[in-house]
Amino acid sequence: GPGPGAAAAAWGGPGWRLPGRVLELVFSYLELRELRSCALVCKLWHRVLHGDENSEVWRSLAARCLAEEALRTDILCNVPTYKGKVRAFHHAFSTNDCSRNVYIKKNGFTLHRNPIAQSTDGARTKIGFSEGRHAWEVWWEGPLGTVAVIGIATKRAAMQCQGYVALLGSDDQSWGWNLVDNNLLHNGEVNGSFPQCNNAPKYQIGERIRVILDMEDKTLAFERGYEFLGVAFRGLPKVCLYPAVSAVYGNTEVTLVYLGKPLDG
Repeated sequence: GPGPGAAAAAWGGPGWRLPGRVLELVFSYLELRELRSCALVCKLWHRVLHGDENSEVWRSLAARCLAEEALRTDILCNVPTYKGKVRAFHHAFSTNDCSRNVYIKKNGFTLHRNPIAQSTDGARTKIGFSEGRHAWEVWWEGPLGTVAVIGIATKRAAMQCQGYVALLGSDDQSWGWNLVDNNLLHNGEVNGSFPQCNNAPKYQIGERIRVILDMEDKTLAFERGYEFLGVAFRGLPKVCLYPAVSAVYGNTEVTLVYLGKPLDG
C-alpha cells in the first residue's frame, strides 16, 4: 500500500501539520493497524500517538476493542494505561489456537474448560515472542484438579491430548510449571521442583503468578505476588515462544493478561 509519505500528502501538503489536539481527535476514530501507519508519518504524529498512553486515541480504541466487563472488573487492574489495556487484549488467549474443549469468555482474557472426561486442554496466546523481555500474569479461578500447568509453547506444541496429563512440558516444544505439585516440566521429564525452597507454599486459587520471558538471556522466570521465585528454565531456543496454559478440571477458568516489559528494568 502507499507509504507514510503518501498518507501525509493526502492531508494536503502542509495541512497535515495540524494541532496535536485535532490530530488526536482524528486518530481516535482509527483502528490499531491504521494507527501503526500514522505513527511512521512524522515525529509530531508519533508524539501525538505515543506521548500519552491515556490519551483520547487509546481511551476510545480501548472502548471499541475491549469488552465492557474487562474494563469494569479488576482483570486489568495491573495494566494502568489505556494503551496497555489495548496491547493486553492483542496479546490475550487466541480463540483459534486452543483445544476444542475450551472457549475464551466474553471478557476476552479468561479461558473456560468444558467438563470433558479424560482430556487435557490448553491454549496459546495470539502473539508469540522471539526477542525482547516480556511479562504476563496468569491466575486460576477454579479448582486446579490434578494438573494445572502454566508456561510457554512453540506453535508446534499440541493443545489437546487424551487423559489427564501435564500437556505443557510433555515434549520438546513446551516448558511448564505444574502448580499442583510444584514440578517443572520439559521434554516429558520433571526438571526438578520449583520454587527451590523447602516447603514452598502451594498455589492458592486466585493468586496472580507473574511470568517473565527473557529472549535475550533465554530464560523463563516466575513471581508470586511481588516475590521473585527464581529462574525456572534456561537455554530456551531462539524460536517464537507463546504464553500458554493447560488444564484438566471441568469448568475451571484461567485468566492471562499481558503486562509488557518487566518493571525491573
